[in-house]
Amino acid sequence: MKKVLLFIAICVTGIASAQTIADARALGVGQTVTVSGVVTNGSELGPIRYLQDGTAGIAAYGTTLNSVQRYDSITVTGVLLDFSGLLEISPVNSYTNHGPAVITPTPLQLGITSAGEVHESKLVQFQNVTFVQTGSFATGNSTVQVTDGVNTLDVRINGTTNIDGTAIPTGPITITGELGQFNTNYQVVPRDLNDIVPYVAPDKEINVLINGVDVLTGANYFVGAATTLNVTIENLGVNNLTVSGHSFSGVNSADFTSNITAGTVAGGGSGAYTITFAPAGTGSRFASISIGNDDADENPYIINFEGVGTNNLATEPTSNPTGLSFTNVKAYTLSGTYNAGTGATKYIVLWKNGSAITGAPTDGTTYMRGDVVGDARVAYVGSGLGFTPRGIIANQNYYFAVYAFNGQGGYENYLTTAPATGNVSSTGSNIGAYYNGISSSSPTLVTDLEALINPHTQITYFMYKQTMMNEFEIKDTTNGQSYVTCVYSGERKVFDDPFDWTQTGYSREHTYSHSWMPSYPADNPEQPEYTDQHHLYPTNLQGANTPRSNLPLDDITGSTIYTFLDCAVGYNGSQLVFEPTASQKGNAARSIMYTAVAYNFPLTGNVNADKQNVQTLINWHFQDQPDNYEIARHEYIYDLQGNRNPFIDSVDFACYINVDNNTYVAEGCNSNSIQELLDANMVVFPVPSNDKIYVQVNGTKIESYEIVDMKGSVIESVNDISMDVLILESSDYNAGMYIINVSTPEGSTSQKLIVE
Repeated sequence: MKKVLLFIAICVTGIASAQTIADARALGVGQTVTVSGVVTNGSELGPIRYLQDGTAGIAAYGTTLNSVQRYDSITVTGVLLDFSGLLEISPVNSYTNHGPAVITPTPLQLGITSAGEVHESKLVQFQNVTFVQTGSFATGNSTVQVTDGVNTLDVRINGTTNIDGTAIPTGPITITGELGQFNTNYQVVPRDLNDIVPYVAPDKEINVLINGVDVLTGANYFVGAATTLNVTIENLGVNNLTVSGHSFSGVNSADFTSNITAGTVAGGGSGAYTITFAPAGTGSRFASISIGNDDADENPYIINFEGVGTNNLATEPTSNPTGLSFTNVKAYTLSGTYNAGTGATKYIVLWKNGSAITGAPTDGTTYMRGDVVGDARVAYVGSGLGFTPRGIIANQNYYFAVYAFNGQGGYENYLTTAPATGNVSSTGSNIGAYYNGISSSSPTLVTDLEALINPHTQITYFMYKQTMMNEFEIKDTTNGQSYVTCVYSGERKVFDDPFDWTQTGYSREHTYSHSWMPSYPADNPEQPEYTDQHHLYPTNLQGANTPRSNLPLDDITGSTIYTFLDCAVGYNGSQLVFEPTASQKGNAARSIMYTAVAYNFPLTGNVNADKQNVQTLINWHFQDQPDNYEIARHEYIYDLQGNRNPFIDSVDFACYINVDNNTYVAEGCNSNSIQELLDANMVVFPVPSNDKIYVQVNGTKIESYEIVDMKGSVIESVNDISMDVLILESSDYNAGMYIINVSTPEGSTSQKLIVE
């Protein structure tokens, strides 16, 4: 049984939604939306509310909605978020309850194979299905399945309803509920026992399939360039269904013909027909078929068709979007909006870091998020007027170009002239007044920082997937897929959304090992040190996380006993250690130092933690200073938890604090150890040289330099630079020996260079 969902009016004078729910769903995750709709559940499903209008459904999440009752009309504002595959407005920033709706939604009756994204968060119903399981529903939350005899669908039983613990019905049933999603599986979520009732076969019930796929009445079907469509008219009722014929309407109705004729379809039977499409022109071709029948609530049965003409392309839009602008610009995210183009149904947003985009999309090509287009990549494809690209990092200048197009499935027609263009720079560190009153010259520095860091907002370990993974770590790659980077090994794991720990084989790694914590075990109940996202990173479980275990982090100087890409387990002297990829060494050091100070967990005195070499942490901290990825991650966690990692914000804090015992080091960065580190990290090569001379101080930048000959005369002096590697031409100097003095943010050092 297939029901068309009629438009649901909010029925409150003066209420106007800023956008339909379908418009909101078309936008990119991270966009702020305002929608109005009728809520189809109450507190029986907890703090989530499913609402729908005449265009689509969407979930809204937040304890602020706890007073909203089933079938209230509400307007809600919040941020679009993907929660394990379910598109939600979360967090809800504000809402208005307009009271009970005058018109309440009728459940949309679907077949199991029609449970998909287009109907997500709607109130739906599945008839003539049976439970796979027998006995009783488990107490609390559980998932079971129903089947139509061929296909199965998950049923999510919420422990807050009156369903859990009751007997599972046997025999055919009709089940009603919200259409949700968890990871790759769609699921129906019944609200109470009244949503699960014995199935009663209808008198007569029409259902239409095109090329074997259910098409609901009122739905759109993309024909493309197909010349023949196979049509099946089913009768899901018990008595004969009378079909009275068909008619086509619309601007290109003459392009479509069918052999559907008057007749009857027996109860439980079906009839086979065809529709022929013969376009008489170019561009997009539109028509609707109306199938007359005596189903009481689906007469006529209407399907809207879109085909393409003899040029095998949709119609090109008249004009591209305009007014590209940017909001919510931070170190880790930004959003863009634009005005609609003329004669356009969809848009593709390209982006590039560092310079203007010169490429353009190609007609007849279907692009997905992450695909390469010329010298740019795809940030968004859809019908929405806003986007939030994934993978923003700090201190970058991003360029964007937005093109309008029509069509799908290889029949796209892009307007490639005069796209909407613009650029915006992501921000950097947002320290502000956070450290007011904190002084590295104070002997109470350690306790001052501990008090500053705490208390902070605690995010549960479970929510790490939703926060750090979905909203920061996961990035786009080609073919609409995503990838996550293992911070220990450098592996880039490609997967199909939505992200799932088990399917990707990844885990949340405590850089400051859980077993190092004096509070171990700190996960039941969860303690702040266990869930603190400043030291939690995604890693390959078997390849990197398990081999690291609770080993100290250090450079391997002896034999190696295990490797996985860029990480390894081996010996430093007689100590078994884990060495991560070079790009994570400084990050890991700062995470460990942060945890030691934040929770007063000095490394000495713990049988596991005291194996960690503090000097290695100091070395790594200076050799691999915060890059723009780490700064962006830091700013995201700051917005999330409300606290900062001092060792990212200031190089000096690592000099004044000995996390081995959390004591204050009065000499700070003027200590011999820091100077020795700078001296050891300065590299000049080749020596001698008769071509180019390379100068670098590993882990920091060169801000100025001078070259002094052996008589003490300065022959060259350059200031106000910021270079990872200084490249000199030996031909600029006479043969002989020189001293090159360089200045860095951490201090000055020098080395000899020889010119042949």
